[in-house]
Amino acid sequence: MCGRFVSTSPTAVLADFFGVADVRTEALDESFNVAPTDPVYAVAERDGERLLGSYRWGLVPHWAKDVKVGARMINARSETLASKFRPAFERRRCLVPADGFYEWEKVEGSKTKQPWFIRRADGAPLAFAALWETWRDPAGPDDAALLRTCTIVTTDANDLVRRIHDRMPVLLPAWRWDAWLDRENRDIDALRAMLVPADPREMEMHPVSTRVSSVRNNDGDLITPLNSK
Repeated sequence: MCGRFVSTSPTAVLADFFGVADVRTEALDESFNVAPTDPVYAVAERDGERLLGSYRWGLVPHWAKDVKVGARMINARSETLASKFRPAFERRRCLVPADGFYEWEKVEGSKTKQPWFIRRADGAPLAFAALWETWRDPAGPDDAALLRTCTIVTTDANDLVRRIHDRMPVLLPAWRWDAWLDRENRDIDALRAMLVPADPREMEMHPVSTRVSSVRNNDGDLITPLNSK
């Protein structure tokens, strides 16, 4: 799964890296500990152009009676997209940029899990495969603003991450972005074929402080390698 990640790149950097035509969001505060229900950046397509917007992390289906359901839908397993998330999988795909993500390793004989920070070896942003939805509070006025939400797609861990956990987010390479974002692309089999573990040779990871386990902590020291000081 993916339950926390890092988002510190400015909108200008993300817009350039992802080939965005228009930035349609105010700048979000940088975060070294992005948590479920936080606002996050996402790249989506409209009329053939890539747009950078902000979404609430945790998918809220249009039929939901309460926004709280999103806290339980921060991830979507790649194996069940075509059944449990089919409308969004067919028409509402996006990319969630991240500078890295955290995963927790079970430690034998201890109740405390060891967190690890995982990123691209070259330091470039990651592109999480994701889905998005819009939701309007059924108890609110008819002209209430729509809430945009998203969920991060996960798959089996690659050989690197498997040392600590059996799942990881789907990380799409740049050559996959056009096909993933194209809202007219409804080739489910071809889309499913993209949802594979990332090349472990392009990634690196290191253990970090258990401070990251608390959402109250949010500073650059969270990604510092453990015992490096």
